Amino acid sequence: MPVGNSGLPFALICAFLFAWSSSSPAAPLTQKDFADFQSLPVTPVVVFGRNSRRSVDDFATDHRLNPERLRHDFEAAGLIECGQAHGAGQLTLANDVVTTAAHVFFDEQGHPRAKSCTFVAELGGKPVRIPIDLHSIVAGSTNPYAIAAVHDWAVAHLTRPLEGVVPFSLAGSVHGNEPVEFVARGHIDWGEGRRLSMEQCRLRDQLSIGSEGTREFSFDCETGDGASGGAVVTAANKPVIGAILVGWRSTKPFISAPFSNTHYNFAVSIEGAFKRAVIAAAATSATTVAGAGMTSAGPSTKLAARAR
Repeated sequence: MPVGNSGLPFALICAFLFAWSSSSPAAPLTQKDFADFQSLPVTPVVVFGRNSRRSVDDFATDHRLNPERLRHDFEAAGLIECGQAHGAGQLTLANDVVTTAAHVFFDEQGHPRAKSCTFVAELGGKPVRIPIDLHSIVAGSTNPYAIAAVHDWAVAHLTRPLEGVVPFSLAGSVHGNEPVEFVARGHIDWGEGRRLSMEQCRLRDQLSIGSEGTREFSFDCETGDGASGGAVVTAANKPVIGAILVGWRSTKPFISAPFSNTHYNFAVSIEGAFKRAVIAAAATSATTVAGAGMTSAGPSTKLAARAR
């Protein structure tokens, strides 16, 4: 088992899901791995007790909210498909700007995942697919598996705007022990990797600081393989993003266990160069939505994670 930045043994699930094929050499899981996974108890990776992920309808019921309003507010959360793989991403500040993890676009050798990638949203219950301009990618690293996870972030333009959708706005700041929500598509074990899940949890400890001003945090929302790049939301039930999921570290990843320094998910904050890249991308867009800016002055800090 590899060793993480903390020096602890860990299994790190990439938030990037490959088609189950043993012919994919870069795939985090092979077809046999998937069969073995299915034979285990139905406990998603990574869980800290009772699985807190909810569908939009269930989340609305639990919190006495309007499910149609929630569905509308989070339509900007989608999938990023690159060849045989997918991760999570979301429109941010503009209808043609996507935030995600760098390893959604770049593999373990630092090569592009595919010659073309697509952002997939769901509008009115139907998928809408728009190509991503791969030449527009700005990333903390184009070889994210080779360096610290705090650099695993990316911003890209769509080839055309996704009209009629409200993009996520940026949080003013984030901090440890802050209540957050994790809102993402892509979980391997959740609606065939396409259904939106929502849950409440907390950012926990700050783990590292990147040279470009980003920070890595642990957090205790449940996550599943395929959800890397998904949104860590700071304003309750509103699309205000402070960080992105990158991955998890655990000595027992397929077993539900209490949150600890050997069993946690982690995210990268949207601040520093990451935040500047988002703002710069939105500034070149004709579709920036009024009011989809920072919720308060100051840097935006949310979690992101990656796989190794």
